[in-house]
Formats: sequence, C-alpha cells, structure tokens
Amino acid sequence: MRVLVVTDAWKPQVNGVVHSLEAISRQAPALGAEICFCTPDGFPTIGLPSYREIRLAIASPRRVAQRIDAARADHVHIATEGPLGLAARRICLLRRAPFTTSYHTRFPEYLHARTRLPPRWSYAALRAFHNAGAGVMVSTQRLARELQARGFRRTMIWSRGVDHELFRPRPSVLDLPRPIFLYAGRVAIEKNIEAFLALDLPGSKVVVGDGPARAALQARYADAHFMGMQKGEALAQLYSSADAFVFPSRTDTFGIVLLEALASGLPVAAFPAPGPIDVVPPEAGVLSDDLRAACLGALGLSRETARNHALRYTWAASARQFLDNLRVARAAWRSAEQGQLFHDRQAVEAR
Repeated sequence: MRVLVVTDAWKPQVNGVVHSLEAISRQAPALGAEICFCTPDGFPTIGLPSYREIRLAIASPRRVAQRIDAARADHVHIATEGPLGLAARRICLLRRAPFTTSYHTRFPEYLHARTRLPPRWSYAALRAFHNAGAGVMVSTQRLARELQARGFRRTMIWSRGVDHELFRPRPSVLDLPRPIFLYAGRVAIEKNIEAFLALDLPGSKVVVGDGPARAALQARYADAHFMGMQKGEALAQLYSSADAFVFPSRTDTFGIVLLEALASGLPVAAFPAPGPIDVVPPEAGVLSDDLRAACLGALGLSRETARNHALRYTWAASARQFLDNLRVARAAWRSAEQGQLFHDRQAVEAR
C-alpha cells in the first residue's frame, strides 16, 4: 500500500507531528507499505502570526491536486488542519475518494490561550473538518472519548513510540547543583512552562527547546538554565543527566517527550492532565495539581522502572497501528459507499 500523508507541519519544525510522521515512514517498508508526503516544501509560505517559526503553505487546490496525482497513492491521510490539509480534504470530497485524518493538537485550547477565542467555535470547525473523513486518528482512548462527546465520529487509536537506543540511561553531562529538574519541548505559552519556572525547588531548573516565549521567560527567570534547541545525542544526554522531568502542559494530546524522558530513565512530574494521565503510570511519575509536590515526589522513583515502562512503546507498533487503521477505514468506506449506491439505485427504480 502506498500512502500519501498531507501535512502542514514539516521540517525544519521540531514537534510531535513531524517526529511521529517521520518515525512511521521509516517503519512502513518493513510492514509492506510506503509513505510519501505532501508538505509545504515547494510552495510559497508565510509565517504563522505570533509564531513566525511555523510556515504555512500558500497553495491552491489545483496545485495540491497535482501533488496528490503525482504521488499515485492508494490512500490519502490528512495529518493537519492547515492550508494543505484543507485543500486536500476539498479535493478528496470532490472526487469521492476516501481519506483519513489525525487529531494531533488541541488547537481550540491553544487559540484560546493566545487570542481568547471561545474553544466551542474552534471545536465546531474541527468537527466539520474531521467528520468528513473515513476516520480520525487520536493518540489515546481518553482523547477519543472526549472528542466523541464533542460530536467527533469514527475515532481510531494511533499511539506513539520512542527510540530506545537513542534515549537510554547515560552518564551525566551537566555540572549543576542537584537535583536537576528538566523541561524539554516547545517554549510557548500553551506549554505552561511558567508553572514550572515559578516553583520554589532545590537544585537547578533546565529548559531545553526554543519558541516564541523563550526570550520573555529567560529574562524573567534568570536562575533557570535555557539550553536552546537540542537534537539527537545531545538531547538524549541532557535527558539522562537530569533527576526528574517536568511536564507542566495541560493541553497536550500525548507528549512524545514523556516517552523520551522515561526511556532515558527519568521519572516524570506533571499535572493530572491529558497526555501524562495516559502515558505515565504511578510507578514512573507523580501527577498532582501541586506541581512542586509532584517534582519532589518524582525524585524518589526508580529510574529503572521508568525505563522499563517506556520499552512498551515502539515505533514499529505505532506504524502497524497506523496502517491497520487505514485498512479498516477504507473497508468501512467501501461498505458505506456500496450501501449508498444501492439506496440511490433503489430510489431511481422507485420513481
């Protein structure tokens, strides 16, 4: 099976969407599939207001249709709700071609944090976008139930994985007062990083990552150590050098960084919010509305137990689940299409 993934999120962006799509594309050939991409590459782009690092494609439906045709794919999966995703959705609907989507990001909450736009407005638009497809993939059962309650249909579970070879326990490379509390991820308002930086904690606070909120937070919290964007070995070394991983976000749908930290033998401290609730068990992290207590409690947890829990998540299993979802969605669509044709024929014959 050849799959075309249409995504507005792509390199050089560093986020969970890009990471997940790249990871499953590497696993697909071993599972008898090939994944190709329609990304902003090759299109004119414009920076997202208030977040210039994210570039949105300026693409007409005609040009996106040309990309879809050139891919000669058996199935189209729309990963994001941006300009490319909207154009691909329109084309698939006009052609009566099956497509699936995925729900990666809590845009209603993010938009509310940045603009105060009522979340119900955003959810109405997202519901219309995703319900037009043959299935919408979500990362956890909890998120599926939440979206179903908001009127989303045909939800399918697509979990995530982690590179156990890259993210593993290693000797520390940080010469800082201990304990070391680490945050890694995008440095933006919706990540709620200030809830971590404002805590009265012993030792050191380390922030790894970049984003629009970095300059303001770095100026406000001079005692914290901002390491900037890190990748690969450098990132893995920083995970394993810390004593606890702090995840202050209340709006993530999963949090791949949670698995990276756990695989590095790093217990987690987080709010009892979506993402941590589904990924972090009590023996590998502390979830509490008192984030300071969670941070201190995580220091007493077993690093080996954290690592062992992360070993349950693999990118091979994630890719297999993704491809299985496509097959199930396509079969259901064909059945529904045949049923519609049958009823249409009956209506014609009855006239």
